[in-house]
Amino acid sequence: MKKAVDDTPAKCPVQHDVDPRNQMPTLQQHPISMNQAASLSTERVSSTIPRDDSSTWDYPSPQQFYNALVRKGWETPEEHIESMVDIHNFLNEKAWEEVVKWERRVDGATGLQLSRFKGRPGDISPKARMFMFAGRLFPSRFSSEPPFDRHDWIVKRAKTGEEVRYVIDYYSLPDEPNGTPVFSLDVRPALDSFSSIKERISVAAEEGWANFHQNQGSSSQTSS
Repeated sequence: MKKAVDDTPAKCPVQHDVDPRNQMPTLQQHPISMNQAASLSTERVSSTIPRDDSSTWDYPSPQQFYNALVRKGWETPEEHIESMVDIHNFLNEKAWEEVVKWERRVDGATGLQLSRFKGRPGDISPKARMFMFAGRLFPSRFSSEPPFDRHDWIVKRAKTGEEVRYVIDYYSLPDEPNGTPVFSLDVRPALDSFSSIKERISVAAEEGWANFHQNQGSSSQTSS
């Protein structure tokens, strides 16, 4: 009997529940496992992502990150935690950069803020599901691997006060030959409004046109 394909993605270890009192993740700073053999830093690094007019969001400390892994039942050596936290922070900084690129097309991105966010690792977005299906039909062109995490970010535009939802899918790619992990992010405004739909169509058309010209140029060089 053919085994059914499991579409359930791997989950980000950090529980992204947000305390409504301060809009910060509710993560414990003290060790919760008797098996923890080494002490970990409780220092939280500030991100570059604006939370309001005067502050930015803080990332989980190594201890908080380790606690999240323990709660998920993932055994991880303490010496790997610092690197995992660095990767987690790096990916979210890159995600914010992509959000800013989108917003510059519409609102200029001046004064843009991340109002709140939610981790949704168990919810595969329609776009990710479409790519997974395409990967089964055309495995040489698409991957059928699901994203390992998903975030929904609500950003606030300074000029209008409008809140816009962004969907972020996080993918793992094959490691570099030297073992360096490689990741890919798919960041885009959710299809919640006519404005977001228009921007998604415009960007897709621009990228398609650019790829067409690039392929035409490559074909001309090959012919000559």
